[in-house]
Amino acid sequence: MAEGEEPALFTKVTVYSLLACVAQFAVGFVFAQKCGNKCSAVDRWVLVWLFYDAIVHFTLEGPFVYMSLVGNVATSDGLLAELWKEYGKADERWLYSDPTIVSLELLTVVLDGTLALLLVYAIIKDKHYRHFVQITLCVCELYGGWMTFCPDWLIGSPNLNTSNWLYLWVYLLFFNGIWVVVPGLLLLQSWRDLRRMHQYPKKKNR
Repeated sequence: MAEGEEPALFTKVTVYSLLACVAQFAVGFVFAQKCGNKCSAVDRWVLVWLFYDAIVHFTLEGPFVYMSLVGNVATSDGLLAELWKEYGKADERWLYSDPTIVSLELLTVVLDGTLALLLVYAIIKDKHYRHFVQITLCVCELYGGWMTFCPDWLIGSPNLNTSNWLYLWVYLLFFNGIWVVVPGLLLLQSWRDLRRMHQYPKKKNR
């Protein structure tokens, strides 16, 4: 590469990283179809998200937490380290064990990953605590998203690289935005279902 020339935006690692995300979603889709065959169409899509959510927490964020606790991503080797180094091009905090990020990810892996699987069970088995778990999980996901970015925004976003469309729109906005949009939609679903359950007994008693 000539002096002053920008590094290539798309590399093999970029492609592998994006394909890994697609593969995780595909696995979540297959699990949801197999496990949720008796659920409604809407809840089958909820299960797709929950399986994908749990897969990401355990297979991507779990190794990130480990690498960050024993060292950092920047000095780690291996396929998952390369994936996180790719994301670190958009947000440098993920490369050097930022304490806020590691703390959030530790909670996300342990709590959110477990809640996602518990919610899968609650939906498939039609448990009474389904919406309690769903609301708790969604609030945790939204809080995690806020605390991931707000501390950096308050100091002028020095760690965020928004110089090109891939880092801004795909890595930062899309891959973080889905953990805002989907939990928001699930909160709306819980609101509507709980309101419906509250209204039904009143109509029945008239």
